[in-house]
Amino acid sequence: MSRYKDTPLIFELATCHEGSRYIRPLDVPKPDFAEWFGDAYREGKPNIPDVDEVSVVRHFTNLSAKNYHVEVGTYPLGSCTMKYNPKVNEDMAALTGFAATHPMQPDETVQGNLEMLYHLEKLLNDVTGMTAHTFQPAAGAHGEFAGILLIKAYHEDRGDMKRDTIIVPDAAHGTNPATAAMAGYKVREVKSNEYGTVDLESLEAALGDDVAGLMLTNPNTLGLYDGNIEKITSMIHECGGLCYYDGANMNAIMMHARPGDMGFDCVHWNVHKTLSTPHGGGGPGAGPVGCNKLLEPYLPRPIVAKKDDMYYLDYDRPKSFGMIRSFVGTFGVLVRTYAYMLTNGAEGLYEVSEGAVANSTYLRERLKDYYHIPYDTPSMHEFVMTSEWQKKESGCNTLDIVKRLIDYGFHPPTVYFPLVVSEAIMIEPTETETWRDLDALADAFIKIAEEAKEDPELLKGAPRYTPIARPDETAAARDPILAG
Repeated sequence: MSRYKDTPLIFELATCHEGSRYIRPLDVPKPDFAEWFGDAYREGKPNIPDVDEVSVVRHFTNLSAKNYHVEVGTYPLGSCTMKYNPKVNEDMAALTGFAATHPMQPDETVQGNLEMLYHLEKLLNDVTGMTAHTFQPAAGAHGEFAGILLIKAYHEDRGDMKRDTIIVPDAAHGTNPATAAMAGYKVREVKSNEYGTVDLESLEAALGDDVAGLMLTNPNTLGLYDGNIEKITSMIHECGGLCYYDGANMNAIMMHARPGDMGFDCVHWNVHKTLSTPHGGGGPGAGPVGCNKLLEPYLPRPIVAKKDDMYYLDYDRPKSFGMIRSFVGTFGVLVRTYAYMLTNGAEGLYEVSEGAVANSTYLRERLKDYYHIPYDTPSMHEFVMTSEWQKKESGCNTLDIVKRLIDYGFHPPTVYFPLVVSEAIMIEPTETETWRDLDALADAFIKIAEEAKEDPELLKGAPRYTPIARPDETAAARDPILAG
């Protein structure tokens, strides 16, 4: 049942100088490296294991097989949109004209690169309802920061210095209040209502002339679309604030609804999620930020512009808040983004969101009789269920359930988030999973629910088919051991 087996350290595979049949012994005089390099030449040999080629290849191939990734199976991390990434995008990013250029080349030598960015901006504008984008931010949270700096620059330019507060819903991504605080703002939380969306009375009470803006995800982290969204953005605008759209859940609404039409003034993309680029292991990412005409003068410099038939980087932006990263951003990721958008087209992006919502809804319907669903509100691309029933009946909590899921060959979904739901299990299957994949995941969850009733200890000791079962996850995160 397990994909795992013990793997020795690379040092344990050392062949004691037997060498490789592909590398013959040196048959030329050995130079005096010490004379060449002086004090820079090491006195002893580096501690590098002497391993033959076959053993090296097998060792690292075996290690890679221990990793779980989207090409192995379903990766249902709620809010993370871990969908399959078409290989054609990788081919496009690897084209010499893209991959072999340098960001410090003169504009006239990278016209194709700048033209690509220029047209990508137009596509992102169309999908979001914005008028301009910056490509500088490295990923989503970095994009959030850029968006809030836009709002801050706007208020400061108008001399409205009393606005020192950002409103954030209680169901927001944790990066939202962190971003606001990093930008120097106070954070004011508003509560969710019984439907899992923004409580208008709580929002009304939070308004005032000290409000700089609102940060909101729609659909939110519960996967719920807020039907009052235009009312919410209007309330913020009426008190003099601006509205920032957290684009983490854009996969649910592409070509169906636009943040600009909802009343948002700026928005960030997680293009490495929504528009298909691998983002495991902490990168690579890209978080373009779009804005309306009101905020366009404050975008970080440079922006990609066109004059006559020449594309260029425009640094002449007197109201810009500066730079948030070097050059234009993570260029290779943006190439993949452009390839994905051209491949799908408007109709394809529409179907992407339809598929994401359909898959999530299907999975929710299959599991609703086995796990507690905290809100009756129809969910979109993701949904939240809980272990409330299992915890009450057998003492099995969310961690027990998702650890057992590993034994069935699936990566666990996001857990214990959002914080407004106790024992939360947040599932986003994405549009790239087939019904066969969804049924396999649902069957595993259902089987685990049955196991919780029949043999709770089975779950509490899970996973049972991995080299390590239950590590101290807090200690592992704070004090990782990265070497054998």
